[in-house]
Amino acid sequence: MLETVREFVPLTAKETPTEIIPALQSEVNPFFNRELSWLEFNRRVLDEALNESNPLLERLKFLAIFSTNLDEFFMIRVSGLKEQIAEGVSKLSRDGLSPAEQLREIRDRLRPMLAEQMTCLHDDILPKLNEQGIKIYPYQDLNKSEKKRLDEYFHKNIFPVLTPQAVDVSHPFPFVSNLSLNLGLIVEPDENFPLDKLGHLFTNRRFARIKLPPNVSRIIPIDESESRFALLGELVSANVESLFPNMKTGKPCLFRVTRDADIEIREDEAGDILRTIELELHHQKRFSFPVRMEISGSMPDEMVNYLAGSIGLTEHDIFRVDGFLNIPDLMRFYALDRPDLKDKPISYSIPAAIRRNENIFDTLKEHDILLHHPYTAYSTVTDFINAAAEDEQVLAIKICLYRAGKDSPVIKSLVKASRNGKQVAALVELKARFDEENNIEWARRLEAEGVHVVYGMRGMKTHSKVTLVVRSEDDGLRRYVHIATGNYNPTTSRIYTDLGLLTSDAEIGADATDLFNFLTGYSYQDEFRQLMVAPVNLREKMLELIARETENKLGGKESRIIVKINSLTDDKIIAALYRASQAGVRIDLIIRGICTLRPGIEGLSENIRVVSIVGRFLEHSRIFYFAGGGSEEIYIGSADWMHRNLDRRVEAIVPIKSHSHKTYLKEEILAAYLQDNVNASLLQPDGTYRKINAPEGEIEFDSQMYFVGREI
Repeated sequence: MLETVREFVPLTAKETPTEIIPALQSEVNPFFNRELSWLEFNRRVLDEALNESNPLLERLKFLAIFSTNLDEFFMIRVSGLKEQIAEGVSKLSRDGLSPAEQLREIRDRLRPMLAEQMTCLHDDILPKLNEQGIKIYPYQDLNKSEKKRLDEYFHKNIFPVLTPQAVDVSHPFPFVSNLSLNLGLIVEPDENFPLDKLGHLFTNRRFARIKLPPNVSRIIPIDESESRFALLGELVSANVESLFPNMKTGKPCLFRVTRDADIEIREDEAGDILRTIELELHHQKRFSFPVRMEISGSMPDEMVNYLAGSIGLTEHDIFRVDGFLNIPDLMRFYALDRPDLKDKPISYSIPAAIRRNENIFDTLKEHDILLHHPYTAYSTVTDFINAAAEDEQVLAIKICLYRAGKDSPVIKSLVKASRNGKQVAALVELKARFDEENNIEWARRLEAEGVHVVYGMRGMKTHSKVTLVVRSEDDGLRRYVHIATGNYNPTTSRIYTDLGLLTSDAEIGADATDLFNFLTGYSYQDEFRQLMVAPVNLREKMLELIARETENKLGGKESRIIVKINSLTDDKIIAALYRASQAGVRIDLIIRGICTLRPGIEGLSENIRVVSIVGRFLEHSRIFYFAGGGSEEIYIGSADWMHRNLDRRVEAIVPIKSHSHKTYLKEEILAAYLQDNVNASLLQPDGTYRKINAPEGEIEFDSQMYFVGREI
């Protein structure tokens, strides 16, 4: 039976950020702005599109990722700032900006980046695709037979699903759904149309909106060559008179609206969390407030003003696009069979220990297995879960599912395990942003198969990536654990870098048991043997490790911190790192995205170096290295150093015990990232990033490609 979310009560009071900030002595603000730091990350994504050494379709992919990232940024972060303004919140950000000032700064930084994106697309990538035989043809440039073929396609496949919506007294302005692509135009009666009984309906000019169907590709093949294409918007525009017979139609112009997408669940009032989220998703689609409108460059000011007023936006929320609107639509080209225009496929390896022994459980009794995706085939994970589902000695499987993806083999294995009579418990996080509907579907399917499904904890997201397998063996019950940095999603595993550990370590297994009891029952576990778990002890343990390095440095012992994470925004962690730097601890931070710590400030952070790696794969692994006065400790897990990860999510971090695995993580993975001079950028004290290039005469070193074909 499906369970509701249970409430989490903090175990200890936590100090407020204001208690640690005064301890930082510096003439400059010690924090970067979170939102502006994210924009700098997306600028580095754009740089990959600008990089002419990348294959052509990969450059197009990065342009699309840049746009998709911005959509999410506006739906979540910009909408949050606009909400603060609407509610009269005047609280300043860490760098001293009000919500309104942050919005202005975002617009000022973003507009030049958008112009650069369009220049890259229209002056570089599209012309080069044309040279490679992939071309978009303007409808008006087609010959008669081509236009006829497309017009027939329009009337057969598009016209029946279009719904033109004119606005007048009896037809209010329509709701423009989030991220939909629309045509706006002015219509008026044709003077040659005899006005009789219907004349009173068609006496004035009026605005009309046509929503382009989202289930029809915007890129339409002109013929069967798969090399010549037309645009859906232009095809609809060319046939717009068929939607408005006996009317004069103005030139249709494209526009697109972005709306708030941050779901707020009042969990204390929710009797059924699954139904509550379903209703909230439905409500969001219909009533979420607008935050941005993108318009085609040719849209007349009169229409712009009308749309802005009708939708509820100001001139500051309008982004005029002189080029292709909604670049992710162009990913239709990425599906073409053109390997010459894409990255070369990489080879995936299976750990040697697994190759030598078909029984994964026998292998894990002997030693742990470290996984490094995408270089290690993700089948090692799905095969482990499937083996547990089929093994007659396995009694129970417990798993945390945050983002499983579509048609997941993991879900199929869990269903198989349940049918085979095993006890299966799945914590399905319904609040995983933008995956809510997927996860609701999985939850219903698993529950129907007899799986014990739990939604999570009240007020928190369960972000940990853990599987626990309990097996009956000759010497009693033995626990096998997979704990990782990435989601149980085989699709994203091919494009994300992640780490995982397979182990039969007794203490880690006992901790995993306590963790699942913490998640599914009402046990308020306040300590673990090996794991660091948020919100129980992760923040405390991380601060202790940083403080220990500080003390070691002051005491003349070996000290060093190297951390690889996605984001760093937590004030207390940053304060601890500043103190370590002031003590002389050498600190390297490999942070893909947001970093609000300011490096390189004399007397504060001159010993801290921050590097960002943005390349072919999305860096997603989290690694924490501490020298420990000669007794090195290395951890991997699901958490970034952000307030939400440390205090508002359930996260799990595991120590790496194997000497060979420690060596691999430190001297191979971390060393490679710090040596990278292809994908790496160095964060400057002013918040900008400087690309790290190979010195003249030296060989380029690509950390992501370094691991292809290598075994742990």
